[in-house]
Amino acid sequence: MRVGIVGASGYAGGELLRLLAAHPKFDPSYIAAGSNAGEEISSIHSHLTSYFGRKFETTSAKELNRCDLIFMALPHGESASLVGELRSDLKIVDLGADFRLSDPAKWEKYYGGAHAGTWVYGLPELPGQREKISGATRVANPGCYATAITLGIAPAITANTKGTIDSSDIVVVAASGTTGAGRTNKVNLSASEIMNSLSSYKFGGVHQHTPEIEEALGKASGTEVRISFTPILAPMPRGILATVTAKTALDESSIREIYQKVYGAENFVTLLPKGQLPETSSLIGSNGIQLQLAVDSHTSRLVVSAALDNLGKGAAGQALQNANLLAGFDETLGLTPMGVGQ
Repeated sequence: MRVGIVGASGYAGGELLRLLAAHPKFDPSYIAAGSNAGEEISSIHSHLTSYFGRKFETTSAKELNRCDLIFMALPHGESASLVGELRSDLKIVDLGADFRLSDPAKWEKYYGGAHAGTWVYGLPELPGQREKISGATRVANPGCYATAITLGIAPAITANTKGTIDSSDIVVVAASGTTGAGRTNKVNLSASEIMNSLSSYKFGGVHQHTPEIEEALGKASGTEVRISFTPILAPMPRGILATVTAKTALDESSIREIYQKVYGAENFVTLLPKGQLPETSSLIGSNGIQLQLAVDSHTSRLVVSAALDNLGKGAAGQALQNANLLAGFDETLGLTPMGVGQ
């Protein structure tokens, strides 16, 4: 299949190019990158040696319409303006936020501007979502934090296990690597600023992934979901580690059984053996997510630790998983749950 990538000079775009270079069914034939058009791909992504001699092209709706499938890895708000120029039957995976939310009021509150619409939410491991993705032409790829947090707590609040936790009081503290903020030069993301330091940001429940997580979990469980989310900037390039807690009346073994039932057959979700905790370094370069859980008997709270690569399962890897489903391929094609390790 002829594949196009828009926004290919960014971190997620570069990871997409790396994965596509080894994909047996997708041919990355059109590679565009806005302000970097005309530059050598390897001058931005020096590790992508298989693209030597190729240059980023100018974004062109005409060229995109010649593709069978495209990935849009653009800043929030830019995908919506481009979509209107594309064929209605063109298969698209959007890595931005433009089509993730169904509530216009939430979009305006957290992002600003007009709401562009809603596409099928691309988190295959949620109940019934894999079938919806397979039958769609356009998919909204989830955010990186949203993927880690949603998959971390979903088995405890889906319809078949309703009542396992108090879904109206979910507390999350999650740390992300700096690539999650994109490639734009910012003083607070420079090495001198972030090394040997941790800092919270978008403090006090204003992070834009909050409504996305609540909406995804609410649809999956049929119940109201509320989260209190504090994000942290970590001094590392890539990776997310999320700690998700909620009140529960069940013991650890009962909840572990629920998680094993839900995720036991999933290719990219691993519930680790007791005593082993998720590590971001174990997942770099992978489309996997690792989970561990415990019940704090002192406070009667379920505690879930979730780790993933924010450019893998949190962005490009998940986008490729969704593209495989859109195209009717095995969703694991070109992907692995195992990272490169230490």
